[in-house]
Amino acid sequence: MLFKTSRNQYTENILKLLLIIAATISIITTFAILFSIIFEAIEFFEMRSFWYFITGTEWSPGIEDSKFGAVPIFAGTFMITIIAMLIAVPIGLCSAIYMSEYASHTIRNLLKPMLEILAGIPTVVYGFFAALTIAPLIVELCEYFNLEASFNSALACGIVMGIMIIPVISSLSDDVIRAVPDSQRRASLALGMNMGETIVAVVLPAAMPGIISATLLGLSKALGETMIVVMAAGLRANLTWNPLDDMTTVTVRIVDALVGDHAFDSPDTLSAFALGLVLFVVTLLLNVISLTLIRKFKQKYKVNTL
Repeated sequence: MLFKTSRNQYTENILKLLLIIAATISIITTFAILFSIIFEAIEFFEMRSFWYFITGTEWSPGIEDSKFGAVPIFAGTFMITIIAMLIAVPIGLCSAIYMSEYASHTIRNLLKPMLEILAGIPTVVYGFFAALTIAPLIVELCEYFNLEASFNSALACGIVMGIMIIPVISSLSDDVIRAVPDSQRRASLALGMNMGETIVAVVLPAAMPGIISATLLGLSKALGETMIVVMAAGLRANLTWNPLDDMTTVTVRIVDALVGDHAFDSPDTLSAFALGLVLFVVTLLLNVISLTLIRKFKQKYKVNTL
């Protein structure tokens, strides 16, 4: 009996050590990525003004008097991302509510795989769909209302990017909503609430930590998307509030800077690391905000979610 206990304890210690090693590798990898960006970004800021980089409104690398004002790039990034989230969050959440609360078992088994197939479509295919279908449709619709729209527009890119994100938000939100205990639903119905009121007042608040996590995952996917932007929104750093104009994003400019024919230690190439550093900080802030919201909901409802 003592030998069996010692053997179990030895196995437990080995598993614990493996888990610690895995967690340490994740942390070290994160810091390695950060430091690899920081050093090159510092070298860029030694050549160009940091203040102009974060406040300048003109991005024109590759010329004699090149300017590196990143405001148009981040404005385009946030514009396209906001459009994508306005499309993905309502549709994805509503579809998750339908599958988890209203759909029969047969319909759910049919819809769930279809959404997962949608998630597996390559982004270049979405890019073709945006450039050949959505963009011309938007141009024709704007012409009908006497509006001017570009074939490369933030609106077309955002719509298709939102469609791409829908399966991520829908699938994860569906799993989270289904994880809410049925006892809470039955208690709400017993108090006289109907199904819709139960979902709004009980189920969604209890599942909110997982829904926020799913939304954050979709947001991160939108911020990191490149191919759809190249094919549907263009490469021009354009500072505008008009979603019908062409724009570009941080990831597109990073790729464009790194695949150019400039020397690696030139400002044109090193600007990619400066953009990457700012994007890293923005993503970190979004994660901190979302984790704060998740903790508040967990403390309030005390429900275990994904």
